[in-house]
Amino acid sequence: MEERSGAVTMRGNPLTLVGKGLNVGDPAPDIEVMDNDLNPVKLSSYRGKVCIVSTVPSLDTPVCDMETRRFNQEAANLGSEVAILTISTDLPFAQKRWCGAAGVDKVTTLSDHREVAFGEAYGVLIKELRLLARAVFVVDKEGVIRYIQLVKEIAEEPDYDAVIAAVKELI
Repeated sequence: MEERSGAVTMRGNPLTLVGKGLNVGDPAPDIEVMDNDLNPVKLSSYRGKVCIVSTVPSLDTPVCDMETRRFNQEAANLGSEVAILTISTDLPFAQKRWCGAAGVDKVTTLSDHREVAFGEAYGVLIKELRLLARAVFVVDKEGVIRYIQLVKEIAEEPDYDAVIAAVKELI
């Protein structure tokens, strides 16, 4: 498996990402993750919608919490043509608890905890931590990646305006 050293940092310290990494125009890998009720979910089940796929290290951290809440707010302005997915290696039970406590009801949280297959396929698995790096992928209705934002410092939030602009070009 390919590794990319220094692609992201945590508090300025370089980390290693596992996986090749994807490019705009690539088909989105159809990886299976787990929903909050332990059911398998393939990403292809969202075809026909524009998807914001946000990967975060853990919902139980301040920046991931803020990011997921922000995308939940943005969902109201984007309409039913857009699905917003937040994927982490948090256990499904923890994701469900967090969503209930945070009042997040428009973002679908999915877990890559079991095999980290999503993290490897999308090139966002942090080798040293077995967590996902902070990144945002925008996938069109046909399952093609149209925008990628890998946040260099994982303790920082993504550029929400750029993500929303990329989505609006597709709806």
